[in-house]
Amino acid sequence: MDANKEIKTPKTPKQQNKFMKFMNSKKVAPFVFVSPFIISFLLLTLYPAIQAVVMSFQRVLPGERQFIGWSNYERIFNPTFYRALENTTIYVILTVLVLTVLPIIFAVLLDSKIVRFKTLFRASLFIPSLTSVIVAGTIFRMMFGESDAAVANQVLGFLGLEAVDWRYNSWSAMFLMVILCSWRWMGVNILYFLAALQNVPKELYEAAEIDGANVFQKFYYVTLPFLKPITIFVVTISIINGFRMFEESFVFWETSSPGNIGTTVVGYIYQQGIQMNDMGFSAAIGVVLMLIIFVVSFVQLLITGAFKRGDE
Repeated sequence: MDANKEIKTPKTPKQQNKFMKFMNSKKVAPFVFVSPFIISFLLLTLYPAIQAVVMSFQRVLPGERQFIGWSNYERIFNPTFYRALENTTIYVILTVLVLTVLPIIFAVLLDSKIVRFKTLFRASLFIPSLTSVIVAGTIFRMMFGESDAAVANQVLGFLGLEAVDWRYNSWSAMFLMVILCSWRWMGVNILYFLAALQNVPKELYEAAEIDGANVFQKFYYVTLPFLKPITIFVVTISIINGFRMFEESFVFWETSSPGNIGTTVVGYIYQQGIQMNDMGFSAAIGVVLMLIIFVVSFVQLLITGAFKRGDE
């Protein structure tokens, strides 16, 4: 054996105990637990966002990047972008209304004594969120097809109404995207509100009954105030996901829709960046969309009082 080589001695139990004591200390342990989130946020969110901002000031070609200043931003405000932003805004408003109001009503019904087989209903309502968007979109395309044999047109024919070209009208195109999104996420939001309802003290309902409150008064004065935090949460994630929507549009029209009736902002980013190979311009659109989401979410949280302290 070479005498110059150092013999590595294993760590003594005392040294190991010092290391574990250091890792479990109140000053270090919190950072250990939050480190996976911090690392993933830095690598998967912050770094791509910074790169997108830098790319938005560049003309990106295969193997070449050239800074062009604000040229990409000057091109954003065109009729196609305005139409995509209009479609996205309408979609956000409708989905926020549907995915907030209806889940509250269904959650209250499922939490009441008049509904049986509650566990079965909760499980069946959650299943759509586990379904692939592509698979669900294919089924919806078949149901809302243009032929008279499609399920939706057969129902309209049974009611004495004319068949509809669902994917080629502005109002029906929006209806398809909203109903697909609502079908997917309705059950998840119902579970959110069901969980919040478990925290409502039963004594308040009993006190309201003693005071002569009816069902609607108990719902308005007792239930809704306790649902406010989860309602703000559901509205916030619905706004963010609404502006980020892409799949619901893609499964119905893939690359482009007639007259841009189904084009969304994210769809426009995909169209310009992937199909047109104009990555700098698509990055600029993404930065603008990020700012829109931030401003809208901030205003919504400000209006709903989410920034107020609990004692205010």
